[in-house]
Amino acid sequence: MFLFDTHVHTKEVSPCGNVSAAKTVRLYHEAGYSGLCITDHLKRGYIRDHCFENWKEYISCFLRGWHAAKAEGEQLGMDVLLGAELCLDESVNEYLLFGINEKFLYDHPDLYAKSLPELRKIADQNDILIFQAHPFRPEMERADARLLDGVEAVNGNPRHNSHNELAAQFAEKNKLLVCAGSDCHEIEDVGRSGIRTQNRICNLFDLKNILKNGAFEYISIR
Repeated sequence: MFLFDTHVHTKEVSPCGNVSAAKTVRLYHEAGYSGLCITDHLKRGYIRDHCFENWKEYISCFLRGWHAAKAEGEQLGMDVLLGAELCLDESVNEYLLFGINEKFLYDHPDLYAKSLPELRKIADQNDILIFQAHPFRPEMERADARLLDGVEAVNGNPRHNSHNELAAQFAEKNKLLVCAGSDCHEIEDVGRSGIRTQNRICNLFDLKNILKNGAFEYISIR
């Protein structure tokens, strides 16, 4: 069985992240994970160092964490995929995007300025999955299920009550896909959750297929 985390942040990009990308990958390697998805915050103005003047520079900054994590992963034989935790201007809700690549990000300026219906259309055109992250935290509102592929049914962040049981019920009621992740920001968060699979997740295609088919088990929150 292979262990994979779908929700991980880096210090290089997310202002709320406190562990460098390389160290995060090393810690996951020590914890027995074969891979992880870097899902730094993609939110207007919310990026460490504010080192950008336009969308191209913003995305170049956004990719720093993933590039550093991927380089470390290559040294350790780990699969480090690119994702994002997108916050649209219209609400505080956050959405995990699975299936994005660098070209997609550069080609879609001001992605956070889109409405959720607009994001849905873009995702369909680019074979991208939209999962609402931790939808039952107190400050969140449940998005229209028709505009989602899935929800994060297990969020392992120990500093928030994500009401995971309600998220799982919401997914079942609305026939949505599910995922699980540690929502890693601190050393203590490493490997708190994720998914366990029979086949190794080596690329974005593998990840989307496994999520679509539900071919995994939750890693119980430790």
